[in-house]
Amino acid sequence: MPSVVKINVLTVPDDQREVLEKRFAARAGSVENSDGFEWFELLRPAEGTDQYLVYTRWRSEEDFQNWMATSMRGAHGGAQGGPRGEGGGAHGGAQGEGGERPKPAASGSTLWSFEVVQQAAPKA
Repeated sequence: MPSVVKINVLTVPDDQREVLEKRFAARAGSVENSDGFEWFELLRPAEGTDQYLVYTRWRSEEDFQNWMATSMRGAHGGAQGGPRGEGGGAHGGAQGEGGERPKPAASGSTLWSFEVVQQAAPKA
């Protein structure tokens, strides 16, 4: 069975980039021990776009869905979302002082799903 890749495309205004990155850094380690988790990357746009990519790779769709059902419910107060922060967590789901939710850093989110068909790695 091929691995599953989830790419969350987060639209982030310039003035919210640092906020988004700090929120992801604060949640470091929140997905790494999940069953079936294989890889995570937060990709900052280098030029020409305001969209960050949140890349996660999973052993199976079932592993991803199980993680969503358990980890994301707690991190996002039950909101549905995706890898490491969309739907609330890293860009707006954490509780602020006084229990209010901080303003989301991302103004939009789209989740892409792929199956790994081919891959390459450097030769040892």
